[in-house]
Amino acid sequence: MGAVLTFLSTLFVFSVVNGTPLLYGTLGEILTEKSGNMNLGVEGILFMGGAAGLGGAFYYEKLAGANASPFVALLLAVFFAFLAGALASLLFSFITITLRANQNVTGLALTIFGTGAGQFLGEYMRVQEGSYVSLSNNLKAIFVNSPFPAFLRNIPVLGPLLFQHNILTYFALALAVFLAWFLNKTRKGLYLRAVGESPATADAAGINVTRYKYLATVLGGGISAIGGVAYITGIAGCVWNHEGLSGVGWLAVALVIFCLWKPSAAIWGSILFGCLQNLYLRLSIPFIPSQIYKILPYIVTVLVLIFSSLRNNREKQPPAALGVPYFREER
Repeated sequence: MGAVLTFLSTLFVFSVVNGTPLLYGTLGEILTEKSGNMNLGVEGILFMGGAAGLGGAFYYEKLAGANASPFVALLLAVFFAFLAGALASLLFSFITITLRANQNVTGLALTIFGTGAGQFLGEYMRVQEGSYVSLSNNLKAIFVNSPFPAFLRNIPVLGPLLFQHNILTYFALALAVFLAWFLNKTRKGLYLRAVGESPATADAAGINVTRYKYLATVLGGGISAIGGVAYITGIAGCVWNHEGLSGVGWLAVALVIFCLWKPSAAIWGSILFGCLQNLYLRLSIPFIPSQIYKILPYIVTVLVLIFSSLRNNREKQPPAALGVPYFREER
């Protein structure tokens, strides 16, 4: 019994670590899609966020030397990751909202561009430094260690489950709760949802549709990009890995559907996906290839999509105007 409990506890912690980047990507995309925009460039945004965030902390440490503050490094990593995602999403917004280009094509183009740009930036830093781009142990600690005191972390069973995660994980959880409150309990959140459901009706009611679409898409892209630096610092050991983020953005897009566009559901959904994605590392079955494990999140997403469609429950469907350009002249 003790061995089983230890295994489950370890698996949960492992799943939370792997689910944190997914949670950021999912929350950002939920915010974007609530406005009626479908940004399929999450994969590229995560790559840009990972490279820009690590670069911000790395060059800060290089300039500050022994006087580098871990807290400042954390803020810079999050800031530059957010900035990279926001700028990429601003470009996406201009093309799809102002120029009314096809959102699916633009999103796929952003994935290709962002992946290439992130890999280029990461490899450029590595070549310039002549070695791996990595943070010192002093700065790694704030990204990897728990912010809670030892007496909480050492509580039997509950300590590892609740108090031993890194600071970016707790920030993601707080962000999920905030977004759930914002979308469901505030007037601005109601306006945003109205824009995603029926932009013509929202426009007729005096809501600035273009502003809400821009803000939601840009902020959503910035939030998704933080998932990139969460991966690099929490999973890749604060070392640039040009292939490590491959597929994470697409999992985040699938998770948006799986959690039915609900930020609160994204919390446990990201933990589940983090578990399924890397389950083969903890629970290896000889006759099941690891590739089967890796497609489990997508299989589960398809099943949820089929089930929710059969039930025809409006609350479990995407925003009605998702992916549809809004032409005010046709109102």
